Amino acid sequence: MRGNELRDADRPLKTSELARAAGVGVETVRYYLRRGLLAEPPRAPSGYRRFPPDAVRRIAFVRRTQALGFTLDEIRELLELRVERPHACEAVEERAKARIAAVEEKLDELQRMKRALARVVAACEARERTGHCPLLEEIAPGS
Repeated sequence: MRGNELRDADRPLKTSELARAAGVGVETVRYYLRRGLLAEPPRAPSGYRRFPPDAVRRIAFVRRTQALGFTLDEIRELLELRVERPHACEAVEERAKARIAAVEEKLDELQRMKRALARVVAACEARERTGHCPLLEEIAPGS
């Protein structure tokens, strides 16, 4: 890495620069600020926010954790554990186990839905009446 590149990597970032570097929109950065996922950075005399370079990694963490199914509130709690208690592995493990349980519950629900849809398809293929189909009854108005 050349000298200028090294200095650039250490300089504070404007909101738009942070968004570009993290691969998100400016509104996403502002939303994460409002939700407490990013700390409010100092402002330059011009009024621009000046984010530390590690904010890019923090946004990447938020995005990856969201992809794993964590809510923004849960992610904020994980980030707080990371800052407040660096050795809080038990608490992180507890939250991860809770997320696994929620995923397993969702998988069960999706399997039930798949079986119900397969019954509808089988009935349609056999040209049978679907009036007593639990899935159709469940989604019918007034159910």
